[in-house]
Amino acid sequence: MFTGLIQTVGQLTLLDPEHVQVECPEASKQLILSGLEIGDSVAVDGVCLTVTEILGNGFVADISPETLQRSTLATARTSAKAVNLETSLRVGSKLGGHFVTGHVDGLGHLKSTTQTASSWELTFTTDSSQVARYILSKGSIAINGISLTVADCNDQGNWFMVAVIPHTYAETNLYYLRPGNPVNLEGDILGKYVEKFMRSPHANHDITPNFLAEHGYL
Repeated sequence: MFTGLIQTVGQLTLLDPEHVQVECPEASKQLILSGLEIGDSVAVDGVCLTVTEILGNGFVADISPETLQRSTLATARTSAKAVNLETSLRVGSKLGGHFVTGHVDGLGHLKSTTQTASSWELTFTTDSSQVARYILSKGSIAINGISLTVADCNDQGNWFMVAVIPHTYAETNLYYLRPGNPVNLEGDILGKYVEKFMRSPHANHDITPNFLAEHGYL
């Protein structure tokens, strides 16, 4: 489990079809390597990978063909890729973002980036219905592992916009994105559980906004 708060940006290289190497920047490598052990999980651009070897400046992790097929990590086949890194959430740690599992639902693509007086506005599109169904205004979305809030979206959820503060833009790989570039997307896990519950034949379908308001949930 992760929070979507990126600790540093590293460089990922595909060693072979089953292993990747991640190199951490010298100035911030201890944010990732301090206390890291073989078998630990690290979110790499929002993809949960298991550490199999620890290096002086990074680590090696296993990767499956399924992960390569369903994420942007396969782009490291041709050259090193800048990736957002976050170690797993520890009991007692601050939860400043939202619950991120590291299980990517699908891919999206950057449509445009616009700088405003106080932020960067990034718009994305996605062809994945598995992602779009969980996108709603003011809801949470993980983009390349970054916990962000949907500022605007269409009814289908296949177009959405996020507002990114300058710190997040500069300290993550959003800085490197150009229109058309793919990104990993993960919908809010809480929305998935609610959807699952509401589809259940045992669900109370009398739950409405008025019901929730009467019982202190709105």
